Amino acid sequence: MDATLQIRGLEVRYGDTRALTDVDLDVPAGSSLAVIGPNGSGKSTLLNAIAGLAPVAAGSIHYRGSTPAFVLQSTEVDPSLPITVQDAVGLGRYASRGLLGRFGETDRAIVTESLRRLDIEHLAPRQLHELSGGQRQRALVAQGLAQQSDLLMLDEPVTGLDVTSRGLILDVIGDEAAAGHTVIVTTHDLDDARICDQVLLVDKHAIAAGAPDDVLTEDHLVHAFGGRFIRVGDRLILDDPHHHHEH
Repeated sequence: MDATLQIRGLEVRYGDTRALTDVDLDVPAGSSLAVIGPNGSGKSTLLNAIAGLAPVAAGSIHYRGSTPAFVLQSTEVDPSLPITVQDAVGLGRYASRGLLGRFGETDRAIVTESLRRLDIEHLAPRQLHELSGGQRQRALVAQGLAQQSDLLMLDEPVTGLDVTSRGLILDVIGDEAAAGHTVIVTTHDLDDARICDQVLLVDKHAIAAGAPDDVLTEDHLVHAFGGRFIRVGDRLILDDPHHHHEH
């Protein structure tokens, strides 16, 4: 399969600080990639670089198709900002329409379908700031879907979410890949990483990339996380105090 995203020799710096280096990557169309590593390891930096929001000091990034859709982690919304869930999801259409482009029937249908896929149609007229954290994250993911890009990037999309929101977003990741799109998701959860087609393990540099079973080995995890994981039978579970989850 052709690669939707190809990265060669990527290095990202903020001033004199090297944030991420030595990244070589091919992500095929119709596949999912999990980027995993400890806090401050460069996971979000990679997505920012792909989106053109972080400076590329060396190397190259090439992607096929339209501008990547980039879904950030849900944050608090200023109550004074008058924007409904419907309008927030509709913003995803402006990537192709342009700020002055007029909405048509196709745009409205895409927004409606994006709301439906995240089960938030009933929330469409609500103000975005009124939603719970999980509902708001689902709205942001729906916004990313509405962009209809060949490449969907999500920065820790299920961290700290309720079971319903988590399940819906993980389903979307699988469905997008099955539909022929490429999905990149950052995570600190080994189980979430294992369900993706490929895994990139980073800690300021690329440690390993490939199939989950080849990357999420004890040697690689010790390299990235030190001793912050525990063994339960044949499974390794991350025991990161900043990102503790029960399994």
